[in-house]
Amino acid sequence: MDSKQIFISFWIFGLINNVLYVVILSAAIDLVGPFVPKATVLLADVLPSFTMKLSAPFFIHFIPYNTRIVMLIFLSVIGMLLVTFGAIGWKIFGIILASISSGLGELTFLQLTHFFEETSLQGWSSGTGGAGLIGSGVFLLLTTVLKIDVKLSLLMFTLCPLGFLYYFRLPRTSPYSPLQSIELTTQPSELKTHITHTLERLKPLCVPFMGPLFTVYLAEYLINQSIAPTLLFPIESTPFHKYRDMYVTYGTLYQLGVFISRSSASFVRIRKLYVPSILQWVNVVVLLLQSILYFIPNIYIIMMIVFYEGLLGGASYVNTFMLVLETISDDEREFSLGATSLSDSGGIVVAALLGMWIEPSLCHYQVDHGREWCHLN
Repeated sequence: MDSKQIFISFWIFGLINNVLYVVILSAAIDLVGPFVPKATVLLADVLPSFTMKLSAPFFIHFIPYNTRIVMLIFLSVIGMLLVTFGAIGWKIFGIILASISSGLGELTFLQLTHFFEETSLQGWSSGTGGAGLIGSGVFLLLTTVLKIDVKLSLLMFTLCPLGFLYYFRLPRTSPYSPLQSIELTTQPSELKTHITHTLERLKPLCVPFMGPLFTVYLAEYLINQSIAPTLLFPIESTPFHKYRDMYVTYGTLYQLGVFISRSSASFVRIRKLYVPSILQWVNVVVLLLQSILYFIPNIYIIMMIVFYEGLLGGASYVNTFMLVLETISDDEREFSLGATSLSDSGGIVVAALLGMWIEPSLCHYQVDHGREWCHLN
């Protein structure tokens, strides 16, 4: 399999793994309505994934890659069926199943890039960015432009996880067997030693890689799920017919920025990883002030800022993992790629928890000051 085929393969995996996550977030306002914080959906969409990533370094090497792929398909399909047809409680449970699948999938394919050329990581990163653009863009097209029912639109995406079967066309190399360094019969004392050793292996990753990725994702998801739902304008001053369309459009523009920057590693490299994080927090301050003070009178300016926000987030993601590949020794690289992935989910989880308070507070402030748009569909 040549470099081009490897890139395309991992592009497909990135697309499939992230597309349901994006669609669920794009449908957040449709799933819970205008009066429930959108961070509720975000929390259900990312907390299980984060829990999976947080615990995986301690056991993931026991599970063969073939088995993981079957698990991804099962969890995703069942989860999306519940999201589509279930009552609100079952919808949340379906989101949780899809989230577990997303976390397991990111761990699995990031670790697999260790066994292939560098183009595999570039393909994966670009594919995850493409998932954001395709997921949010197609959902916007179906529900806003074509006026197709949300339930039917969600059902269409349920078939996507079957694309993971393409994995079995990859060359059969070592990762297709369990990467076991510890037997399943490990004694309690050995297990304790394994946990301690794993924690020691995590320490060198925290400051150079995990810290920047955590902070940039915390910032951008505070924007996406807590501030963006309140960045509204009089409907007659916008190109939209419904207020929910503004929120879905913001998501699509953000994902467009993510796709572009996640696909840019071959052309633009960022080695000072805290720079995107600092710039992202500037965006948080500007958009938070906009929500409160309404000092930017034009929705198109907000759209540009949201697009720029996506560029920063995508650049942070791809450059973090590229640096892991380039600077971590070969014997630690597979572990480091999987472990570093928990930091972006960690940032999103904290953002979701804060968003449970931030979005309602901003909305109440706006209503008290004569702007009731956040209570309208």
